[in-house]
Amino acid sequence: MGVRGLLGYMEENRKQFFKDLKLKNTTLIIDGCNFYFNLYFSSPLDQQHGGDYDAFAKLIREFFKVLFTCNIKPIVLLDGGVDYTNKKFQTRQQRAQNNIEKAVDLSRGLGKSLLPLLTKEVFKEVLHSLHVTFIQCVNEADWEIACLASEWNCPVLSADSDFFVFDLKGGYLPFQLFQWRNIRVCPETSERYIPASCFSIDDFCARFNKMNKELLPLFAVMAGNDFTNLGDMRTFFSWVNVQGSGHSAHGRTRVQIDVLLRWLSKFPGPEQALDAVVQVLGDSAQDSIRPLLSSGMQEYRLSPSNLPQYIKQGEMVPNLPEPLRDLPNWVLVGLPSGDLPSLILEVLAVQMTMMRTQVEDPQRPSSHTASLPIRKVLYGLLLHGKSMPLQEPCTKNRKIAHPNEGSPHYHVREFDREGLNLKEFHVQADLPSGIQHLPLETLNEVPLPDRLQVLLKTLKVDESIANAVLPHLSLPVCVTCYWLNCSEPKPDLQMVQALLLGIVYGELCRTQGPEAGDPDLQAVCDRLGGLRVAVRERKGLDLKVAHAYSQWQSCLWMSFYLNQLLRCPLPEPECAWLYSGTFAHGAVKKLRTGIIPEVLLGGAGVPARLYETIQWAVQRSVGTDFFTPPSRRQNIGAGAAVEDK
Repeated sequence: MGVRGLLGYMEENRKQFFKDLKLKNTTLIIDGCNFYFNLYFSSPLDQQHGGDYDAFAKLIREFFKVLFTCNIKPIVLLDGGVDYTNKKFQTRQQRAQNNIEKAVDLSRGLGKSLLPLLTKEVFKEVLHSLHVTFIQCVNEADWEIACLASEWNCPVLSADSDFFVFDLKGGYLPFQLFQWRNIRVCPETSERYIPASCFSIDDFCARFNKMNKELLPLFAVMAGNDFTNLGDMRTFFSWVNVQGSGHSAHGRTRVQIDVLLRWLSKFPGPEQALDAVVQVLGDSAQDSIRPLLSSGMQEYRLSPSNLPQYIKQGEMVPNLPEPLRDLPNWVLVGLPSGDLPSLILEVLAVQMTMMRTQVEDPQRPSSHTASLPIRKVLYGLLLHGKSMPLQEPCTKNRKIAHPNEGSPHYHVREFDREGLNLKEFHVQADLPSGIQHLPLETLNEVPLPDRLQVLLKTLKVDESIANAVLPHLSLPVCVTCYWLNCSEPKPDLQMVQALLLGIVYGELCRTQGPEAGDPDLQAVCDRLGGLRVAVRERKGLDLKVAHAYSQWQSCLWMSFYLNQLLRCPLPEPECAWLYSGTFAHGAVKKLRTGIIPEVLLGGAGVPARLYETIQWAVQRSVGTDFFTPPSRRQNIGAGAAVEDK
């Protein structure tokens, strides 16, 4: 992410390149995806068991409460889902493969960093609840962030080294140096502020012979970033006298950065520097390297932003790529607001997606196999229902069948784990049997009962199951029924009981704040909270349990997106309260000792009744035998045999 080695170089020279800042009374532009990534990993939150979303939601609230306390207005920009130019395709593939390897290491108890599946959804939910302004961009958000920050003269908070290169008038605040947990008070004004370190591009260039800041985009491309692959630049770096001996790989990179900056500072502007690069590399570079350098530099060229208009008035002139300009208005409105998932952009524009990696059993098929029928319907609604032409570069990569003349079958290229490697799969877009053609242009106008039937048919559940529980729990309960019927291997009784207990526990935590004051409910909350896997115990992992819960999360993830595309025929649940990995794994372990859920819920009627209601709804889908212990089934069978005699 960003310019290779630049962040480490800046941190090594912190005293030279940063100024202390007391941040208060300002607007702060936040690089959303980069922020929640770093916030999660900078805290001791679970990664091995599928995430602790409730604890993460609490952490997000704490962060933004600090901003509000210091009179800082946050504006969060989130990455979208489209790389329609395929500039970062190889980078994304490599990251996906790296994540597979990290997940395997985590499954073996090794310390790696892998973001849990529903992190982004939890982050968006908390932003909504706090009324924080956020925008989901079409592409990566970096460029939009820089344009908006430059236009409004606001600082940017991120950990992406690309922001050292953008010309940000309000400065760049690296997340690693943002002391939000160390809030202080100005003695003169009694105002609270956050100690931060601010990077100014003007001050930075002044330290390199008053370098022209327009040379920094060329520096970024030559040093190596996510967008441009220049191949082997050793010829150039050897010419400018970068010696690799005596340095580690990281050390060599930082030496190269320093030498490259000093070399570029000799030139009045980028054109003269480009001429010199071509001269060093030979005439062939004129046609090969120079166009790549020039193209890469354009990624850092800022222009007036259309986001202020959207933020102030809710109106936006979309800066959309060609394949998306004919999208219906309700989709164009739902994407920047976050009401629709960015995944649909990728499917519509390039008919491709990278599945997010989870910690699971690497010897079994990917956990996303369980949600494959749901994704087929999601793709079917998007591709069979659209009238706009398909993106040409993807057409040659997808397989098209014609079972009926004039009725093409569209495919989406999915990249997912097979064994220990990333593999490409072609997934056919489909619709549930009995569902008529639903044009994307008018999907939002389809009557609610019809949209609900698409969702329920996909999840293979009856409407009575959705109606049997609290409205905001309808979707996760229907997903649980689907998971029990469609996952392979089937989860056992204790896994299901632990999952349902987790939903009850989340509901109690959601509604039972410190001010509620019901000692019986608090006692149940404390008892259930004590089941969490402690940090000191987070080494070994039951892969069967982990795989089952990864399948459930995948099913919830895709059902959540399908529900959003269908304009929420079932109320959206709050993902933060539905699953805690350390609780679920700890509860399975406790239940396997022979204790039953009713004992864990004893002492208060509300949680016991909630558990009974959820179990009854799931039982209607999978049958009563599943929730009857084998010993009781034998006794019931023996009793029936006696009666028959």
